[in-house]
Amino acid sequence: MQGLFNRAVQCFLRDTYGHGLWLAVARRAGVGPEGFEAMLTYDNAVTEAVLTAAVAELARPRETVLEDLGTYLVSHPNVEGLRRLLRFGGAGFVEFLHSLEDLPDRTHLALPDLDMPGLDLEDQGNSRFRLSCRGVIPGVGYVAVGLLRAMADDYGALVLLEHDGEADGAEVILIELLDGAYAAGRRFDLAVRAH
Repeated sequence: MQGLFNRAVQCFLRDTYGHGLWLAVARRAGVGPEGFEAMLTYDNAVTEAVLTAAVAELARPRETVLEDLGTYLVSHPNVEGLRRLLRFGGAGFVEFLHSLEDLPDRTHLALPDLDMPGLDLEDQGNSRFRLSCRGVIPGVGYVAVGLLRAMADDYGALVLLEHDGEADGAEVILIELLDGAYAAGRRFDLAVRAH
């Protein structure tokens, strides 16, 4: 997964902060300016070096950078494909949440060699959920928080999200759905519209 993740970080930094920032991060991390190939595997130390360099260049906490990455992965026009994949999970935000456990299997249909984080959802009743994320990249739970926040907006749902640390080797996210129809969600069509 590191190639895809590293490429996502590269595109996030470039698309959000400009090519100059990406070059500064790459230089600091000891990576070539061309960056990463999504389908290649890179050592975890390279991923960590890129994240550390991004945190230093942006002068922002690692958790914030990772959460912003998760939001970017759903909301930026350059990565519309991921949003579409996630929206196939259900017509509403609760259905989407319940589809998260199946996401690694759905992704493996298209990319069999991709190592996705494990996702376990526990419905705690009263519109409260507990999502456990297991991944090789420390902080993947913060990426999930950003992604969930953007997907809630996409569905028009009002939610409270909290990264609740680690338990049993997984990062835990607490989710409380306050209103499933708080606002009009973004338009979603099953077929891709021609421009």
